[in-house]
Amino acid sequence: MTQVDIVSSQQENAEPAAQAPLKVVFGEHALSIEQVALLSQQPQLAELNKRADYVAKVERGAEFLDRLLEEDGAIYGVTTGYGDSCTVVVPLDLVEELPLHLTRFHGCGLGRVLTPEEARAVVASRLNSLSLAKSGVSYRLLQQLELLLKHDIMPVIPAEGSVGASGDLTPLSYVAACLMGEREVYYKGQRRATYEVFAELGIEAIRLRPKEGLAIMNGTAVMTGLACLAYRRAEYLSQVTSRMTALASLALKGNSNHFDELLFAVKPHPGQNQVAEWIRNDLNHHQHPRNSERLQDRYSIRCAPHIIGVLRDALPFMRQFIETELNSANDNPIIDGDGEHVLHGGHFYGGHIAFAMDSMKNAVANLADLVDRQMALLMDEKFNNGLPRNLSAASAERASINHGFKAVQIGASAWTAEALKQTMPASVFSRSTECHNQDKVSMGTIAARDCLRVLELTEQVVAAGWLAVHQALTLRIQQGELALDSLSEDLKAGYLEMMEQFQLVEEDRPLEAELRQVMADLRQRKWELYRA
Repeated sequence: MTQVDIVSSQQENAEPAAQAPLKVVFGEHALSIEQVALLSQQPQLAELNKRADYVAKVERGAEFLDRLLEEDGAIYGVTTGYGDSCTVVVPLDLVEELPLHLTRFHGCGLGRVLTPEEARAVVASRLNSLSLAKSGVSYRLLQQLELLLKHDIMPVIPAEGSVGASGDLTPLSYVAACLMGEREVYYKGQRRATYEVFAELGIEAIRLRPKEGLAIMNGTAVMTGLACLAYRRAEYLSQVTSRMTALASLALKGNSNHFDELLFAVKPHPGQNQVAEWIRNDLNHHQHPRNSERLQDRYSIRCAPHIIGVLRDALPFMRQFIETELNSANDNPIIDGDGEHVLHGGHFYGGHIAFAMDSMKNAVANLADLVDRQMALLMDEKFNNGLPRNLSAASAERASINHGFKAVQIGASAWTAEALKQTMPASVFSRSTECHNQDKVSMGTIAARDCLRVLELTEQVVAAGWLAVHQALTLRIQQGELALDSLSEDLKAGYLEMMEQFQLVEEDRPLEAELRQVMADLRQRKWELYRA
């Protein structure tokens, strides 16, 4: 079993930061989504392959470019301008300055800045691509990127300004500038000038060699790093919403026959069937089949496996798209140091990530809509099978002034609406730019950012639903309509764990802090739910 296999198997259902420290070696094996997520939490685990044969392989590409320069060869981005300026010949005495100018004129990003966690994923993604030794960079450049991770010096990267082909030029210029000691970084929780942090740690800023500025910037590392983080969050939400459906079914006195194995055998989508099995096991269906007064529950309960299952069934192709991009050389031109070829192409185009992110945000927003509908059933006396209005646990004499989860449900509807609004695919909004050189672009970085926003909104809805369904279940237990010991062991343990930190809402109180805590727990994958 390779290191990637070990990390993948140990990380799939646990918080990355909670694992035993395993080095993530660049330039040795393919990198996994789980390893990028691990480095986003523990960047000090990054390590560059130091074998002599690997170092020699990297250097062959840089040496080949040096020989071409000596022979006065024409190399795009080395002896020419960039993009539409590729016909502009750069005199040899100015070639050394060209990478510096590339990084500086792209220093125009706007919008929010990536979080340190997101920046770590971006740096890891770029280092991994360049570690394939197909970009003509020096080993020294790879070492500088490794230093950023090992010391957790993260460039401050504005999120907006990339069209996703010719790669993530503008946001990645902040990574390139950081290597040279320019612009700003996050270090030990503070935003500081890069040169100050380098001086403090005794790190020498590097001078980018010909092609190295282009190699760093002309790739898909921003969208790919963000996609790795998005994948982990989406995968976990598919588990959480499955558990929530089981809890909601119990709270609503639902019909567990809707998740029967024989039923799902005749529509064998693997992910859909996995979700049905999870819910079926949570409900103790075979030991304690539950039949409601309704022959058929409403769709947000009965069809939950079909809704969550879309995401579960899409995850394998999303993983393939993301990890293939992660482990690709995706700049231009590609430098074959062994065969001594300069290959001009369009590997910076982020179409696969764009499609994966557009697809993911659609499937995730449907989870928000599902939970919002489940909450609506729980709140409404007409549909909740005898639960109090708005799930208020107030005493009878104080019921008139208490409103329980009324506002939380309104909030969940607002967050759901915003998530659904964000599902328009970004990839179809290509814009011609840069003098019509970049006349068809991927919009992959915008799709990735949209997906992260949909994930955030969905996590807000899920946090609301998570509190509401535990409140509802507690009310059923208090009413004597559900015995705690009748729950499956996993469901009982999870319920008791949650109720240790969540106090039943008897008198109205602000719930913002508790909602934010549940969101933090979701991000940290606090609850061990199912084995995929």
